[in-house]
Amino acid sequence: MSEERDVMEYDVVIVGAGPAGLAAACRLKQKAESAGKEINVCVVEKGSEVGAHILSGAVFEPRALDELFPDWKERGAPLLTPVKRDEMHLLKSPEKTSKLPNAIVPRTMHNHGNFVVSLGKVVRWLGEQAEALGVEIYPGFAAQEAIIDDDGVVRGIVTNDLGVARDGSHKDDYYPGMELRAKYTLFAEGCRGHIGKRLISRYELDKDRDPQHYGIGLKELWEIPADKHEPGLVVHGAGWPLNDDNPGGWFLYHLEDNMVSVGLIVDLSYQNPYLSPFDEFQRLKHHPVLAKHLEGGKRVSYGARAITKGGLNALPKMVFPGGMLIGCDAGTLNFAKIKGSHTAMKCGMIAAEVCGDAIMEGADGGDTLERFSTAFEDSWLFDELKQSRNFGPAIHKMGAFFGGAFNFIEQSIFRGHVPWTLHDRQPDHAALKPASEATRIEYPKPDGKLSFDKLSSVFLSSTNHEEDQPVHLVLSDTRIPIEHNLPTYAEPAQRYCPAGVYEVVDDGSGGQRFQINAQNCVHCKTCDIKDPSQNITWVAPAGGGGPNYGAM
Repeated sequence: MSEERDVMEYDVVIVGAGPAGLAAACRLKQKAESAGKEINVCVVEKGSEVGAHILSGAVFEPRALDELFPDWKERGAPLLTPVKRDEMHLLKSPEKTSKLPNAIVPRTMHNHGNFVVSLGKVVRWLGEQAEALGVEIYPGFAAQEAIIDDDGVVRGIVTNDLGVARDGSHKDDYYPGMELRAKYTLFAEGCRGHIGKRLISRYELDKDRDPQHYGIGLKELWEIPADKHEPGLVVHGAGWPLNDDNPGGWFLYHLEDNMVSVGLIVDLSYQNPYLSPFDEFQRLKHHPVLAKHLEGGKRVSYGARAITKGGLNALPKMVFPGGMLIGCDAGTLNFAKIKGSHTAMKCGMIAAEVCGDAIMEGADGGDTLERFSTAFEDSWLFDELKQSRNFGPAIHKMGAFFGGAFNFIEQSIFRGHVPWTLHDRQPDHAALKPASEATRIEYPKPDGKLSFDKLSSVFLSSTNHEEDQPVHLVLSDTRIPIEHNLPTYAEPAQRYCPAGVYEVVDDGSGGQRFQINAQNCVHCKTCDIKDPSQNITWVAPAGGGGPNYGAM
């Protein structure tokens, strides 16, 4: 087989068929159609199908969708369950809670006018709209790297080589990845995009910004008895089993068809290396506030995904020669609302407006579209992120109670229009204490009714990778896990991974070795973020591998 790569050329290549990427693709086509012109748009998606890797709570704010498709109801968008009622709880212990009156819940957490959705279904619907507009979508093709010319201009992407064995040799079905070249390339990979991460570093896009901050979100989908089902009920909470040193919060949403989504978000600034986000989630479900919704039900799906939550203070510059970072690849999620789909969509739409104008003005591409920054700062998206810029730093600095009180005053009384800006300049990976200074956590065994083990959970994520392919979790130094992370931090990868990918096992000669079970990987990116030595790099595996979340 020849090593020569096939080359395809487009006006715009978009990496990632999530809310940001598909909204950008649709808006580009709409813009061209209204002008009577043609813009060729291609979207590549590493999942086996559009929506396969999409994981979110999700309560969906339709503001951006209203702008993109004002007739979305007539088009059959799967926004079927309007929010009917909000609850907020502060869990004090395994048995006790304080239910907060709506009057003291920050306004950003009120969900009137929003919808409880499966974001996977919404994204699939967006994909259908994009294809109807003439967008070419290629699922199962992972963008492996950006094409950058000698002048430092991004000219497109290269997809992954197919048919490569675990040892790097070429199998009989080897085929080199394609070059997809474009005037402009939009990177919409989601949280901690592996190409976006490199672009931020290469072009110093995060210069003078706060470090980006992240959380890991774990979610299960349950089918519950009809007499317990309350479509449109939205429940949020904080407190137990987490605390101010290891912060986070949880959610429980009632969808249609007797389905409930339940999940825990653990802030990746947590300090205790013995903490396991997965096991915290499992014991959380036994609290009476959550258990009363789930008892008698059946768990039907599981998944996990990191979220980018640093907000405006950590938002990198999003433009560089030949392209842009959009959506969660940049970090446009509004953590004060725990919502990022509408912000990602709006970011993609702004990028599309700017790219579309440049192309229709005759641009050859490759330039830095600085006008994006102006359009972004003139948008409601920028206003929303600016108003909520202090939410995360307040929780980190003051804890859940006092930080929550600060946020209530700022968001509900001043509506985010305050003259001060709080900062959190410690990277999440640097927050871990040494194991010698931490309290070991003993987690209860799962009961198989409300709580479960990792392997049965991964099974429900429908995760699959071809075994004979290169490991997509790359260690910069293979010695660090055993020689440094194990004695210093009790090797936290064994616990922060929600899929059992990393283990410390006997090496057969009285010692220990670090084992990577890459087939289990649900592509959450937590290891790339939280490893205290920053020794693990997540890269895209062969196209189509990973979870298949269906209705998640």
